[in-house]
Amino acid sequence: MNLDLKIFYFLNNMAGKSDIIDNLIIFFAEYLPYLLILFFLLLLIFSVYTKREKNHIFFTVIISALVARFGVAEIIRLFYKNPRPFLNHNVHQLILVNGYSFPSGHSAFFFAMATAIYFFNKKWGIGFFAASIIINLSRVIVGVHYPSDIFGGMVIGIMMAYLVFYFMNRKLRRT
Repeated sequence: MNLDLKIFYFLNNMAGKSDIIDNLIIFFAEYLPYLLILFFLLLLIFSVYTKREKNHIFFTVIISALVARFGVAEIIRLFYKNPRPFLNHNVHQLILVNGYSFPSGHSAFFFAMATAIYFFNKKWGIGFFAASIIINLSRVIVGVHYPSDIFGGMVIGIMMAYLVFYFMNRKLRRT
């Protein structure tokens, strides 16, 4: 058994032990992502940044996350069709999802979001990184991703946020 599968089983074996824990993990995997986006918007709206800074932060974060998730991750999935763990292994599957598992779209999206936020506000960024880790580890625990899917999405997200941040700041300096 390879390391990826060993780590997967270690995490996935946390599921199915208690309804309370299962429901909490399902919440982290399925609903925390929506709350995190809402929390970002509320933080930004009520922050002390100027309107121009808020727009810059908003567009950097949104473009980073969308390009990572719906651009790069989907292009990779066109060429690398890795089935989800529950299709090939006996797992505790707590949620239903379709499509291929590598790279994790959630991981790409939320690590891009966290990275872009971190470039503007370190304290916020650390909180968003922590939430991204919780979301993505929970997606392994519920049986829909391997750890390597999460790691691949994380790398994509961080790289896309860096590139978007770099090019948007370069463009702003010219204007």
